[in-house]
Formats: sequence, structure tokens, C-alpha cells
Amino acid sequence: MTKTNLVLLGRFGAPHGVRGEIRLQSHTADPMAIATYGALTDKSGAKSFTLLSVRPQGKDMLVARVESVTDRAGAEALTGVELFIARDKLPEPEDEDEFYLADLVGLRAESRDGAAIGTVVALRNFGAGDILEIAPAGGGETLMFPFTKAVVPVVAVAEGRVVIEPPVEVETERDEG
Repeated sequence: MTKTNLVLLGRFGAPHGVRGEIRLQSHTADPMAIATYGALTDKSGAKSFTLLSVRPQGKDMLVARVESVTDRAGAEALTGVELFIARDKLPEPEDEDEFYLADLVGLRAESRDGAAIGTVVALRNFGAGDILEIAPAGGGETLMFPFTKAVVPVVAVAEGRVVIEPPVEVETERDEG
């Protein structure tokens, strides 16, 4: 299993109590649904995790019980571990406007008039929203664009492309540079 066919579903946080429960941030549309996908893996695909139960903990967090984790030390060992599932185990989006964020990696990024900007290499989130990372067509450092409808008005996975309309500040910096 390679990283490119894995979809990030969640991330373990800190232990919760002393009986092996752990906080879990779910990235699924319905946060509780993360427990319905069966065994999840780490980024390498080598380690498997089965969620025995999940329950809400506050607004954006769950508390999970993980198979074979029975104490706080076991839960501590999982802190920060990201949980993935193979892309082919997920249902296909029902609407052409729906897609998995992982499906964006590898798409060509272009301007509204079709000029090549580069290729999507990652989707990042540093806490303030999703950001598309694009390797420029001409080489050099990657470019980062907010993944918003204003900056990325077109996502056409079937066509293999996204349209980027850089914010005015970026265009001005580029013109001056």
C-alpha cells in the first residue's frame, strides 16, 4: 500500500483517562463515522488500528477505544498518529462537484485562461484552513494557495485540473518581483 492511495481520516490526540482511551480528531463528514470503516492504518500502511468505540468529546473531538490498547501508556504511544484508509475502500463521490481531498494531488493547476501554473503536490492544513501546495511548472519553490472557492473556483477531477485565481496580493508581488 503506497501513501498515494491512502486517504487521511483522522489523528489520535492525547490519552483520555487511565484505561487506554484516546482523543481522536475525525476528518470524516460525520465525525462518528470514522469507526465504521474497519481497520485503519498509519501513514506507512504497516500498523493497523481498529476502533472499538467512539463518543463525542466537546465540539470537534471524539474519545476512542482502540483494540489492544488497555492503559494510558498504550494510548500515549499513539499520540499524533494519523489514521488512513485505502482510497479504494471509500465510496465514489455521488456528484461531480464532490471529491476527496486526496484526489487533488497530481492534478494540473492552471490559470483561468489555461496557462500552466504547476501540479498539486499536497493539501496542507496548518490550523487556519486548507492550503493547496503546488510545484511550479518552471521549477523552484512550491507555491501555497488557500483552498477557497475564490482562489480555486474550478476543481475538475475528471479533467485532471484545478483553476487557480491567485489573490491580488500575490499577483502584485509577482509583478513587482
